[in-house]
Amino acid sequence: DDICQICKSGERDTGRICVVEKVSDVSTIESTGQYRGLYHVLGNLLSPIDNIGPEEIKIPQLLERIRNSEVEEIIIALNPTVEGESTASYIKKLLSLLEIKITRLASGLPVGGDIEYADEITLSRAISDRKEF
Repeated sequence: DDICQICKSGERDTGRICVVEKVSDVSTIESTGQYRGLYHVLGNLLSPIDNIGPEEIKIPQLLERIRNSEVEEIIIALNPTVEGESTASYIKKLLSLLEIKITRLASGLPVGGDIEYADEITLSRAISDRKEF
């Protein structure tokens, strides 16, 4: 399997793996300068309609990586689409048997966004995932 320069770097936090759908998601997260761990690119999302199952999206490789290293946390960074949600749930279920912290990117209102125009799901998550101020 291809290992990117980020994951080859000895300066990354090897205890964390951020699971993303595609390579461009890695670039987007890297542009924030906030994440110093490793990545695992699935290459796609689960989609029964398109006959895309766990074997087609590098989930077996993710499990192998976790078993062969000392990963403490998996960060699920998938888009909040039907496919993204089902893939995230599938990964969480698989990893729940392992003693590993599973987190997900926070979701909510975008900076500069207007509550009036937020969809119900986004606003609901923003309320339930609120932080102390």
